[in-house]
Amino acid sequence: MHPDAEVRLPAETAYVAVLRMAAAGIAARLDFTLDDVEDLRMAVGEACAMVLADADPGGSLTARFFLGDGRVEVQVSADAKDPAAPDPDSFAWQVLTTTAEDVSAAATADRISITLAVSSATSSAPA
Repeated sequence: MHPDAEVRLPAETAYVAVLRMAAAGIAARLDFTLDDVEDLRMAVGEACAMVLADADPGGSLTARFFLGDGRVEVQVSADAKDPAAPDPDSFAWQVLTTTAEDVSAAATADRISITLAVSSATSSAPA
């Protein structure tokens, strides 16, 4: 499955704001509520912080956005030398799972990724 949007930046914390803004812009364009936009923005920020903890200096930080009807799925990943999946008991993971739904993480030999989804409250409202 190909993403609807993809942003690739240097794996540095200075660029996290760019990905957060991109996520917020996409959610706003999909008519998410202000609370849902903020949840997605925060979740992307937390996911970036977690993957950057193991990121390879000089590597890339990538966000892939998959858009659905009232839903945005984001895969945040970074190049890493010895990646480890985030600790599900960590505070950062708890924050992520309260701001997003369907959260998962994966670590391969050279990359770490976190996938999350946020749905708009307006998409589940009765018609």
